[in-house]
Amino acid sequence: MTDATLNLPVSAAARWTGRVLAVLPALLLLFSGTAKLVGGPSLKEGFDHLGWPTSAAIPLGIVEIVSTLLFLIPRTSVLGAVLLTGYMGGAIATHVRIGEGFMLQAAFGVVLWLSIYLRDPKLRVLLPLTR
Repeated sequence: MTDATLNLPVSAAARWTGRVLAVLPALLLLFSGTAKLVGGPSLKEGFDHLGWPTSAAIPLGIVEIVSTLLFLIPRTSVLGAVLLTGYMGGAIATHVRIGEGFMLQAAFGVVLWLSIYLRDPKLRVLLPLTR
């Protein structure tokens, strides 16, 4: 990438659409991560249902929150999206293993990347949709 590539303009509409698309999954992920740190009877129920030990809740909550915060910071948004993609991959694998749907987790990953694609011209250069 050249310096000119790094300074490509992003329309205000694309930037705001990207920001709006980033908010809902980020809020849900922060809520989910916080719930893992707080704990409670419903957490044990949920983890038992998924086949995970409740001792994994705090590390998973920390990973979820830190990755989401990295995603929300413009300079580290791609790193956060990469980490959240891996996190969502684990969630998808867990749900597939127990025979449940996984479309919500897959949709989160798509929306995360779409939000960055709309906001960051560097990603558009790296992954062009057209020639």
